[in-house]
Amino acid sequence: FSGVLSEEVLRALLELQERLAAATAWAPAAGREVTLSDVCYAPLNPKEPRLGDCCVNSVTQYFQNNGTRLAMTATQTNGKETGTVDWRDHLIYCV
Repeated sequence: FSGVLSEEVLRALLELQERLAAATAWAPAAGREVTLSDVCYAPLNPKEPRLGDCCVNSVTQYFQNNGTRLAMTATQTNGKETGTVDWRDHLIYCV
C-alpha cells in the first residue's frame, strides 16, 4: 500500500473529517450557527439528526472513523504460520 492508502494519509483524513464535523457557520437567514448535523444526510434519524447520525462515506469508515481501530493489530495463525495482521489486512478483508 502506498500513496492514498498509506496509514499517514488515512490518519490525516481522519483528522480532517473531525475538523469538518466540528465546523460551524453563521446562517443569517436562520439567525444562528449551523453545524454538519443541520445539513447532513441522516437516513436513520432524518428529523432530529445528531452528528453521529450523519452518513459519512469515506475509506476511514472501514475503521468506524476511529484512529484507535486503525492502529489495531492482531496475531493470526494460518496453518503452521503465525503473523501479525493490521489495517491493510482489515481493509482487504472488508473490500
